[in-house]
This record gives sequence, structure tokens and C-alpha cells, in this order.
Amino acid sequence: MSIDTLNWKILKCLQQNARQSNAEIGRQVGISSPAVSERIKKMEDGGIIEDYHTTVSYFEAGYQLKAIITLRAFMGKLKPFLEKVKTYDEVLNCYRITGNENIVMVVILKHQKHLEAFIDQLIVYGESKTQIVLSDVVKNGYIKPLK
Repeated sequence: MSIDTLNWKILKCLQQNARQSNAEIGRQVGISSPAVSERIKKMEDGGIIEDYHTTVSYFEAGYQLKAIITLRAFMGKLKPFLEKVKTYDEVLNCYRITGNENIVMVVILKHQKHLEAFIDQLIVYGESKTQIVLSDVVKNGYIKPLK
């Protein structure tokens, strides 16, 4: 499915506030509410719109640390880790990557001792490196049309 200019405008509206009504989106993009609904349904069915999410402030929810952890898996430990990582509540995102490390994770933790305990769980799978996130410089997650 291709995304025309009007669909990009609808996607922009949804990315800014997925809870706004189809009527409101229609006013912003210049089409009727039923037309917006039809276009959204087609984008959902076509896999362009995958899901709707609520963004939660990890800090306000009691997590004092956000970290990026890379893992260089030991021989034979990558596949077991790929299963185990799905059970860690601390992991916001986990990516299998190219390069010296096999894995990069974004994690949230309550405090320094929690970070230490989490790293202790990782050492059976490989060598990890941890960077503490100081602030989010760009945090929008918006997909835009490429020019």
C-alpha cells in the first residue's frame, strides 16, 4: 500500500494525538470524518498503522535511571538470551544489531542497586556495556515522508 500526501497528513495527526476524533482529523486535513475513518482502516489493514500506545513517564512512575546496555553474547548464548530478554520487565526496547555487540537494549531501573542486579543477570549471557541516559534530546518517534 502506498501512502499519499493525504494519508501522511492523517498519520501526522494520529502521531500527535491518536485519541482525537476522526471529525477533528478531517477538519485538519480537509476531508470528511467517514473518509478519514476509511483511510485509517485501510492503513491499519495494510500494516502501516501497527498499534496505538500510551507514553508513560518512566521517571514519574518511579524509575530513576534509564540506560542503554549493549551485550556481546558468548558463543552459544545468543539464542537463549533472545528468549530470556522477553521476560525482563526492565527492558523497554531490545534490538539485535550488527557490529561487535549483538544486542542493544533500552532499560529503565529504579536505582543504582537495581541496575547492578540487572547487569548481574546479563553476565551469564555475555559481556555488557552500560551507558546512563542523561536526557532525551529528540523524543518524538514520528515517521515522516522522506524527501
